[in-house]
Amino acid sequence: MSTPQPAFSPLQVRERAACMCDHGDVCSSFAPGHALHLIQARLASATPTEWIDGIVESADAVTGSLIVRDLDGTAHTLWNGSGAALEAGAGTPVALHPRYHVLAVGRTQFNVAI
Repeated sequence: MSTPQPAFSPLQVRERAACMCDHGDVCSSFAPGHALHLIQARLASATPTEWIDGIVESADAVTGSLIVRDLDGTAHTLWNGSGAALEAGAGTPVALHPRYHVLAVGRTQFNVAI
């Protein structure tokens, strides 16, 4: 006979859920702006015509926010908690896949919140 598991209310479970990057560790969440999921990267690679080239206009490594201006002049405000702002300083050429929320800085890809 197995021991019954304690039942937690939804409120208690929600309160305990926090990404490890909130505590200075590696991202443990695949929510927008956190860790890049393998399927997300593959979907972005499978749709190459949807990438937008751009230049980083500003990057704040403390908050993780970036502003990328595409070649048409449109500004895209992005957020990433896993170091995209450290990799891509102002003036860095990047590619943005807005459908799957992927920012490519050279060969490195980041999950971004748009």
